[in-house]
Amino acid sequence: MTPQSAFTIVAPVSAEREGALRMLLERMNGAAGFAKPDNDLVPFGKLECLHFARFVILEDPTLGDLAQYGAPIPALPTYLAFFGDCDGPSSELLKKLVSLAEPGLREIFSYCEDFHNPPVLLDWLLAHDLPIAANYVNWVGRTVVQIKEEAALQRLLARYVRREPITGSAELHQRRRELLELVDSEVRLGRLSISPCKRTPLRWRLAQLAHLIGIAAIAIIALPVGIVLLPLFIILLRRREKTDPEICPRPDASALQALTVLEDLDVTNQYSAFGSLKPGLFRRWLLSSLLVVTDYVARHVFTRGYLARVQTIHFARWVFLDGKSRVLFASNYDGGHQAYMDDFINKVAWGLNVLFSSGIGWPRTDWLIRRGCRREHLFKFFQRRHQIPTQVWYKAYPGLTLIDLERNHRIRQGLQARRLSDSQVLAWLKLL
Repeated sequence: MTPQSAFTIVAPVSAEREGALRMLLERMNGAAGFAKPDNDLVPFGKLECLHFARFVILEDPTLGDLAQYGAPIPALPTYLAFFGDCDGPSSELLKKLVSLAEPGLREIFSYCEDFHNPPVLLDWLLAHDLPIAANYVNWVGRTVVQIKEEAALQRLLARYVRREPITGSAELHQRRRELLELVDSEVRLGRLSISPCKRTPLRWRLAQLAHLIGIAAIAIIALPVGIVLLPLFIILLRRREKTDPEICPRPDASALQALTVLEDLDVTNQYSAFGSLKPGLFRRWLLSSLLVVTDYVARHVFTRGYLARVQTIHFARWVFLDGKSRVLFASNYDGGHQAYMDDFINKVAWGLNVLFSSGIGWPRTDWLIRRGCRREHLFKFFQRRHQIPTQVWYKAYPGLTLIDLERNHRIRQGLQARRLSDSQVLAWLKLL
């Protein structure tokens, strides 16, 4: 199994050159915001291990909301973020990327304040690769190569499978044998590939085990202290929940239009949101702790198609910026934006409240998990107001949803199974 990893390169943009940077990024696109795989700056399509990537200018439209908390409004920079999800170590992906597109990357990052044409571009990229507070991968071990090969397999079988009624068991198994022979023939002719699964790296297994045991051990050791401090935590939480202002005005129409023109260009959409934490150490420490827990369960529990009860997210991440005073959240999800938000409200509203109620202006919660995003109109205003346009977005397998990926994998499993019962063969044929 080849595990997945992620990178998040962030650098401040020169204020006087931001407009020119936006124009340069637009050059990478075909449709609005949708990258051409073979664009002349960063040809993402030539990287067979890259699932998703994006360039997004992190301009916080809600920074002025700090004034409603009685806090000064800091002079924080606008950033350029370049991040993606890949198979194998992200450092290896970045090395390949530099080899492939160094001139284009240098041109893009030349618009950043601290980019002074470094002699070794890879070192600069790695130095600006921020740690990810929490990362989610829908199906750990499912590679881009596997996805594309299984999609090609499905298309081949769907084209040649016979659609007439089946008269009996013998004909049922005969039709499967015909398809097996077809696949064998296509593989021999080099027109179809079915690559074997690679061995899971030992280093990754050891790192996962160390993380699994280490975080659990720290939690057990800290439990007695947590029990003692629980009353104080409840008092501090409830005091803030009752007094923190809600800031959920209706989003500006022009800003909303700028977001919606970038959506529904594929069966999968991108989502980028950026904003500040509520002032004070309490919220900073609370969210930091909660994201440690989120990352833990994403790494060790939700690794096979589910994030809690939500099944539409390919990848997601939370990243702290500016000394943990601001947070970037980004995801790649199937379906439309409204369905995506409704999915969370209906299935894991408590999870949204836990992870996002520390953000400035969130609809008021009770006991951390109640109310909040269940006040649907306020929540939808809030999330749209904090969403920012993604200037460049790349997906390695357009037209395929997570449901498609799972179906295609089941087709491959049925193909490679030695023996199947009548009911199993029939179920397999129905997948085609």
